Amino acid sequence: MLLSWLTGLGTGMIFLHCVQRLLFPYFWDDFWFLLKVVRFGIQTAKYKRRGELVTVLDKFLSHAKRQPQKPFIIYEGDIYTYQDVDKRSNKVARVFLNHSSLEKGDTVALLMSNEPDFVHMWFGLAKLGCVVAFLNYNVRANSLLHCIRTCEPKALVVGADLLGIVEEILPNLPQNVSVWGMKDSVPQGMISLTQKLSTSSEEPVPRSHRIASSLKSTCLYIFTSGTTGLPKAAVISQLQALKGSAGLWAFGCTADDIVYITLPLYHSSGSLLGIGGCVELGATCVLKKKFSASQFWNDCKKYNVTVFQYIGELCRYLCKQPKREGEKDHQVRLAVGNGIRSDVWRQFLDRFGNIKMCELYGATEGNICFMNHTGKIGSVGRTNFFYKLFFNFHLIKYDFQKDEPLRNEKDWCSQVKKGEPGLLISRVNTKNPFFGYAGSYRHTQNKLLFDVFKKGDVYFNTGDLMVQDQENFLYFWDRIGDTFRWKGENVATTEVADIIGMLDFIQEINVYGVAVSGYEGKAGMASIILKPNKSLDLEKIYEQVVTSLPAYACPRFLRIQEKMETTGTFKLQKFQLVEEGFNPLKISDPLYFMDNLKKSYVPLTIELYNQIMLGEIKL
Repeated sequence: MLLSWLTGLGTGMIFLHCVQRLLFPYFWDDFWFLLKVVRFGIQTAKYKRRGELVTVLDKFLSHAKRQPQKPFIIYEGDIYTYQDVDKRSNKVARVFLNHSSLEKGDTVALLMSNEPDFVHMWFGLAKLGCVVAFLNYNVRANSLLHCIRTCEPKALVVGADLLGIVEEILPNLPQNVSVWGMKDSVPQGMISLTQKLSTSSEEPVPRSHRIASSLKSTCLYIFTSGTTGLPKAAVISQLQALKGSAGLWAFGCTADDIVYITLPLYHSSGSLLGIGGCVELGATCVLKKKFSASQFWNDCKKYNVTVFQYIGELCRYLCKQPKREGEKDHQVRLAVGNGIRSDVWRQFLDRFGNIKMCELYGATEGNICFMNHTGKIGSVGRTNFFYKLFFNFHLIKYDFQKDEPLRNEKDWCSQVKKGEPGLLISRVNTKNPFFGYAGSYRHTQNKLLFDVFKKGDVYFNTGDLMVQDQENFLYFWDRIGDTFRWKGENVATTEVADIIGMLDFIQEINVYGVAVSGYEGKAGMASIILKPNKSLDLEKIYEQVVTSLPAYACPRFLRIQEKMETTGTFKLQKFQLVEEGFNPLKISDPLYFMDNLKKSYVPLTIELYNQIMLGEIKL
């Protein structure tokens, strides 16, 4: 009797398992990931019930006390233990406490390259309760002044290698901003922070300085990358910093991992996910001043790296490196990041071994994120019933002609069907707030959609078009700013770039839309950089686009450049290119026009340009 009962139970269990695998293949992946999310929420709630507000800094100090001699940062061969970083940041806090008028809540702007002192400054100022604004060191002149004025700092800390940039704008800085340089000898009008640190005490400042009033209080300003204009200072709360720092842990990283960070620390990926992620784990990070494709794998082997951070372009650069022996001879097991194309993803795994690619999606200032915990190639994550309980998001129809969400006769937005691209929006509420930007409220308001599905509701507009497939996997489709309309059709710039980028003489490509007199929408244009020692083949480009793209998606114009402007996170700058258009009188780079009669691209002369503008040549 017992045997037959056990046999029946076993058969039933096997049957249920088969049904689950057939109908709900990702159930257990979703379930275990959900448990991690719930665990993080419970932990935060427990701290709150105890009356404790535990921040990223508090977690770092806990590690410094528990494992003082463990390496926290490895930089150019030098090791900085948790205790080293704690003491150095104490010295920073002491300098500003004793030699400045800084008070709790004041903002300090930080302009530094990737180096240990970036972290020392960040943590030291946080120990005083200051808000730290991370400035992009690629920004210059008026754009840099704009960033500084936006976050209204009382002080500006500048790395030794960036003093010249600030010296240029020194006369135009607000008078109440004191400038501190990380060098013994600094230009007139600056204070040598290095000299002050040499005599500063390592004693910790009173804890009262750093105690946060709320997890919603501001701790950082991180500037958006500025692909379509001047950067905006995103407000980062203590809660957002904690959530960002949990990313590595959520993907399965542990305290035993060694994390390689080559992304700039002024960006949320490097600072919150990278440095903050190591703090959450109590792990070690290998910090690189600047990404180097040629040195990447040598560094991974030298420092026994097990996890690295990426953006899509980084992986593509690695795949374009000359092949070497022993490329799979390393200890890397995880790669965490965003923006990797499916073809590069496959190529990367084939070439460099069984590395789990942990793709994620999220904006610096956003109130929603996706994490691809299943490893599905090309996807940024997956949604399900459980996920919707935590994050209320929708993909809505978008009007590309008006460049705004499409609304029906009742003025409500509507959701797209599965398989169709839609604008990703996320509900703003107490559970998932949007903290906006420093400076003018107009910037914050412009990122919000009001009265979307009903009167009074508010949603964060990510500005990203996504597609949800039948299995509920989500895929990034394009930025709405990078998507243009031509001949009544929507053109995705990434699709066009991928097709042209397959040609063996193309090094880099940037696709965008340009306005043409007398035409609705924008005509496609591609800016191209050729590979070294390769020549331009205009007929091949023509053949490639005509055979692989719809007629409306084929770029009408080409521009050949020697260098392409990018943001600090390797995103291609389009704003200036769009502004310049295709006028040969304004552009010194070689320009070409698509000639269907000659089945090639031909030089865009001034005469040809005038004929296009007069409507004598039809596009």
